[in-house]
Amino acid sequence: MQNNTENTVPTNDSVPTPSERVTLVLGATGKTGRRVADRLRAAGVPVKAASRSSDVRFDWEDSSSWAPALDGVHAAYVTYFPDLAIPGADEVVGEFIETALAHDVRRLVLLSGRGEAGARRAEVRLQQSAADWTVVRCGFFSQNFSETFPEPIQHGILPLPTGDAIDPFLDADDIADVVTAALLDDRHIGELYELTGPRLLTVTQVAATLSEAIGREVMFVPMTKEAYAADISEQGFPGEVAQHIADVIALALDGRNARTTDDVERVLGRPARDFVDYARDAAAAGAWDIRVPSNV
Repeated sequence: MQNNTENTVPTNDSVPTPSERVTLVLGATGKTGRRVADRLRAAGVPVKAASRSSDVRFDWEDSSSWAPALDGVHAAYVTYFPDLAIPGADEVVGEFIETALAHDVRRLVLLSGRGEAGARRAEVRLQQSAADWTVVRCGFFSQNFSETFPEPIQHGILPLPTGDAIDPFLDADDIADVVTAALLDDRHIGELYELTGPRLLTVTQVAATLSEAIGREVMFVPMTKEAYAADISEQGFPGEVAQHIADVIALALDGRNARTTDDVERVLGRPARDFVDYARDAAAAGAWDIRVPSNV
């Protein structure tokens, strides 16, 4: 990474100031998207928050929604739903990149996945384009436990489609901080950052950490991918999406990502956030409080 002692944003007349850099945030209601949008707003950057259900509509399956979302935009944070690993995702992302460039949106920051061949194909499409790109490659988010699948943990179970895997579980706040830095500082152009938490944990250690933070036992329950997909489909995920989530989690936790990097610290000048701190704060915020139905 280049020297970060200069001003974050150049101030010559040819470069937009932060208040002029309208930034499109795709997946603005998601785990990283909403965090990035909040940080950009706090920095005084106008945000165009887009999703399938927001005022600024964006749907990866409806390319007619792309151009209106890109109108008047200087930069974009690109997150693909449901995941870059699905077949054909790289082709769709490639089409979006060309649409963005046609609308003079050159500054693109892509959220990618560690150890995923499909995600790597999307990265290459961005890197070989005419965009001013940054790739932020991430693995398993800690917030999956509190924001995506909190219900089993509320009842003392941590089900996953894996054995006692080892992973450097990554905090979504670290991702958002790195993405925001990349969007605001042009010296991150042309960089690929692979983000991890600060240490490796087994899933059993994750369960023990959650138990301590919550104050009651959480037990890791390994499952097959098929059983896990069936379980989360009962929580409201469509069948194909549920199976894909199960496949991606099993892939991410098969050992291929069992190493740490220092890229969070390289970008932010501080260590990555530890899972213990995440679990403590999420528990204090009530993430795993047992919900009592209002009609009881």
